[in-house]
Amino acid sequence: MRQNLERRAALIDAAIEVLAREGARGLTFRAIDAEAGCPIGTASNYFANRDDLFNQVGGRIYERYQPDEATITRNLAGPRTRERLTEVMRTTVENVAAFRSGYLALLELRLEATRRPELREVLTRTIRRDVQANVSHHRDSGLPGDETTVVLLHLALNWLIVERLTLPDVFTEKEIDALVAAAVERALPREPSREPDPTLDLR
Repeated sequence: MRQNLERRAALIDAAIEVLAREGARGLTFRAIDAEAGCPIGTASNYFANRDDLFNQVGGRIYERYQPDEATITRNLAGPRTRERLTEVMRTTVENVAAFRSGYLALLELRLEATRRPELREVLTRTIRRDVQANVSHHRDSGLPGDETTVVLLHLALNWLIVERLTLPDVFTEKEIDALVAAAVERALPREPSREPDPTLDLR
């Protein structure tokens, strides 16, 4: 049974690579078998149909994105400051972008989800759970910011990752680094000031 589970995981990982490289149209059972180095017909024994395959790939990508204990410990180390949050966000962008095929495959799945209701439900449930987990982790970490801060950073930095992976010449690494810091600065509320806001115009 353990061997079967390992084979399934290997086939799903192979599907991620094919999906990222060839797109949804290129994701065939034969292509997965070739990528995984398995005999022809292996993948068809593990997935009922393409819908089943897409659903399992979506879950596997997020499984592989989950940080390990060492990463979580590092994120919890140090002072709970705005600067520390910026460092954590930079690390997060680096870690997500490092699994390039996973992120590109996820973009393909998002497009497929507009045509496959079951996949849309799977991705909606998975991504909502991921956002909620990030909110809970952030709250438990003691880092500054509230739920809205986490969600805004999730949205902003995800698109920054899209730019980095699909059009890497749009922003330099230095610009990306600065944009992460700016995203934290804009998303994280500062302590209320008694000074009037010069940009506020109620006329």
